[in-house]
Amino acid sequence: MNKEKEIYFPKLDKIRVAADTIKKVSAVTPLSLSPRYSKQFGSNILFKREDLQQVRSYKIRGAYNKISSLSKEEASKGVVCSSAGNHAQGVALSCNLLKIKGTIFMPAPTPNQKIEQVKMFGEDYIDIKLVGDTYDDAYHAAMLACEQQNQVFIHPFNDKKVIEGQGTIGLEILEQTNHPIDYVFLAVGGGGLAAGLSTLFKSLSPNTKIIGVEPEGAPSMSVSIRNNKNTELEHIEKFIDGAAVKRVGDLTFPICKANLHDMITVPEGKVCETILELYNKDAIVVEPAGALSISALDFYAEEIKDKNVVCIVSGSNNDITRTPEIKERALLYANLKHYFIVNFPQRAGALKEFVVDILGKNDDITYFQYAKKTNRENGSAVVGIQLKSANDLQPLITKMKTHNFYGDYLNNKPDLFQFLV
Repeated sequence: MNKEKEIYFPKLDKIRVAADTIKKVSAVTPLSLSPRYSKQFGSNILFKREDLQQVRSYKIRGAYNKISSLSKEEASKGVVCSSAGNHAQGVALSCNLLKIKGTIFMPAPTPNQKIEQVKMFGEDYIDIKLVGDTYDDAYHAAMLACEQQNQVFIHPFNDKKVIEGQGTIGLEILEQTNHPIDYVFLAVGGGGLAAGLSTLFKSLSPNTKIIGVEPEGAPSMSVSIRNNKNTELEHIEKFIDGAAVKRVGDLTFPICKANLHDMITVPEGKVCETILELYNKDAIVVEPAGALSISALDFYAEEIKDKNVVCIVSGSNNDITRTPEIKERALLYANLKHYFIVNFPQRAGALKEFVVDILGKNDDITYFQYAKKTNRENGSAVVGIQLKSANDLQPLITKMKTHNFYGDYLNNKPDLFQFLV
């Protein structure tokens, strides 16, 4: 049998029904031109502002479409979901509006801001359980609870009704512009949004190229497509929590493999740069997953020139307490923040010599950890230095070596970096 025929593709009429189902709870979010990015890339760059939903992400679409489809018997037993945050908020609001009890399993490291939002949207209709370190840990706990209590699991991406709900974004995009769309960039976590939207565009705008974007540290869809089978990753970088899953959906994988023009990965540091730029220059607040689609533009700069491009800004649930880490990652990616082991001679004035003779006039010490060794000629310190320009790095290293201060460079030694910094 032809396996291609076995793939579930959401039907256009099902997506239209989903759009009608969710219209009372899901906003028709703006499709707005970004003058700054349009000028930068010589294109028409449009942002689909799903960060402006009531729950501040597109996840309300799939969650409400799924939960509203339950039978009275299923609804009476309550529902269960697992989520890193945004899906949880969609489920919480849906449970509240439909008066259905829900239990939400979330990874323990989920930002507190997202947890509080879930409580606010769900009110008395939801219970939150924090389990494990990743989405996958929370997922396994949720599935066990479903089995024990005979409840319906509301999957964040691997569900037909969820996929159909997410596909409604595509309908809105096509209704909001009279110009042909050449590219759509969207974040890929488990693949629900990519599966629904790409199928919709295949039907109504087949010449549009859909580009899936993943974090460099969690490339589950990219690896699966490359391996030609759904592949579970052993380890993932969890920083971009809204798009960090070890395994994509068994429903979504073949759809994305068939429909997506390309899958690319973006370094977490680049995403952090984009978050800060959007905030400082455009007054737009996005979460890491919400910045993925925009971060990918640099890697497609030549292809998108003179094209009409849509970036789906998928969410804005960013915890302000993460700002120092976001800034740090952005500086490291831009080669402006560097960490060294510096060998200081055990004599008076060594630190002053380092500051005056070694550092450039625009260099700034941002981290200093020193342990004096009384019976040695040199004492080592871990020193973080922020530069004005990435071009200042090599002259700094040269001066450190010339004056015998250089011990080691830590940025390209991740294991040692994590241990010492």
